[in-house]
Amino acid sequence: RRDESDSACTANENTGKFTYEEMGGGGESRRVIGGAQNEFVYCGRLDNLCMSFCSMKALIEVASNAEKVAESASGWMCALFDNEEVGSNSVQGAGSPMMFEIMKRTTAILQDGPSEGAVERMLRNSFMVSADMAHCLHPNYMEKHEEKHQPKMHAGLVVKHNCNQRYATTSVTNFLFREVAVRKGIPIQDFVVRNDMGCGSTIGPILASGIGIRTVDVGVPQLSMHSIREMCGTEDVDIAYQHFCAFYYDFEALDATLAVDE
Repeated sequence: RRDESDSACTANENTGKFTYEEMGGGGESRRVIGGAQNEFVYCGRLDNLCMSFCSMKALIEVASNAEKVAESASGWMCALFDNEEVGSNSVQGAGSPMMFEIMKRTTAILQDGPSEGAVERMLRNSFMVSADMAHCLHPNYMEKHEEKHQPKMHAGLVVKHNCNQRYATTSVTNFLFREVAVRKGIPIQDFVVRNDMGCGSTIGPILASGIGIRTVDVGVPQLSMHSIREMCGTEDVDIAYQHFCAFYYDFEALDATLAVDE
């Protein structure tokens, strides 16, 4: 953090005095597209910059459609958080009340006047896609995946399931997100971790339990997660973008037709 009195940093100017430094390491190699048919992306921090890019690009796309915006009775939101890998318990992490406060204030602004229970109804009618990269099937360690749950590149977003609630996906949220893809002919796949292996988690359960919102956990499959040089499929980036656009466009109408037998 630079002192207010210091001049702006350029290639030819003195950088001034620093009162605090926050540094992170990274590889010197540039991100590239490679493979025999340019089918792979090689890049640091694909987890989770890839999902952040796809979700934000999709929101920009649908928000620029004035006709769709006018027709929709819903609000669209893309929330990007920090510190997910270390627990999310920070002011800029998913464990903070930031997302709920934004949703609550937005609801209040859109109301014509005070309305009892408006925030609670908004939360119950809302739906969250927790998008974080997924572990792809590794050709050298295929035994690490269940036979029927082997996420592959170029095959669509992975819906993550876990009975211990390490992922927030339920049968209802899985159906809704999957049906959006089915209606558009977008590929999609499932993942359940082996019963005898530990399971990672995402911000999905944190937000689902903290706010009380229907949630599905999904992600683009990748290899070398958390390494300095991660890898995913080029086609999956476009598939994720198309799926998120379809979700923003079609979810409201689909959700209105759903009847859950409890």
